[in-house]
Amino acid sequence: MKKFMSEFKEFIMRGNVMDLAVGVIIGGAFSAIVTSLTNDIISPILGLFGGLDFSQLVAKVGDVEIRYGAFLTAVINFLIMALIIFLMVKGINKLMTIGKKKKEEEEEATTKLCPHCCEEVNINATKCPHCTGDIPAEDA
Repeated sequence: MKKFMSEFKEFIMRGNVMDLAVGVIIGGAFSAIVTSLTNDIISPILGLFGGLDFSQLVAKVGDVEIRYGAFLTAVINFLIMALIIFLMVKGINKLMTIGKKKKEEEEEATTKLCPHCCEEVNINATKCPHCTGDIPAEDA
C-alpha cells in the first residue's frame, strides 16, 4: 500500500498533471464566460433580427419536449470557444516562430563555412581549425 501511495503521489505531483488541472479549472471558468456571452448577448441580438430567442425553441412530440433551441445555443458556444482557442494557439505558434527566427539569425551571424573543408568556423577566424586552411578576408 505504501508503494501504491508513493507512486500516486509522484503521479499527482508531476508538472504536466498540475498544468492539466489548472487548464481544466480555467477552461471551466472560460466556458461560463462564453455561455453567458451566448445566452445573454448573442442570442438576444439574433432574436432582434430573427424575431425569436433560440433558448425558447421547443418541438413537442407527444408528451416529450425536444429543446433544439438549447442545442443550437450549445453549438454556438462550441463554435465561439473553438474560434478563440484557434486564435490563441495561432498567436502562440507565431510568437514561438519569432523566437526561433531570432535564434537562427544569431547563430548564422556568429559562424561561417570554411571554403576548403566546408566546416563551420567562427566568423572572425582567419584560419580553419579543422583543415588549417587560410580563410580569405572577403569571406569574413
